[in-house]
Amino acid sequence: MKGFLLDENLPKRVQFTPSLPVLFVSQVGSSPTDTQVWEFARQRELVIVSKDADFAERLITHQPPPWVIHLRFGNLRKKDFHALLARVWPQIEAVLKSHKLVNVYADRIEGIG
Repeated sequence: MKGFLLDENLPKRVQFTPSLPVLFVSQVGSSPTDTQVWEFARQRELVIVSKDADFAERLITHQPPPWVIHLRFGNLRKKDFHALLARVWPQIEAVLKSHKLVNVYADRIEGIG
């Protein structure tokens, strides 16, 4: 892993402290497709962070996959969104060391693959 790639459906400012650089999907290009985002992340060894289930589902059919953090909690106010991620981010990064997919729920974190 060399960094985190935040999908377009996430806030542009992060208020938690990842251990690796954070990039945004806008750096892939103007309105990139999921496939373009996937390939960009895979080639650069980035972790895709998204609320979009499509990336988690791609792990099954596209090899080798990049890492994916699937945020599976509902819509939150920005303040609550950032507070939740700040609280659980160290645990998310720990799970990423041994799993390609990390599902993040409001009450738990689940590593898959």
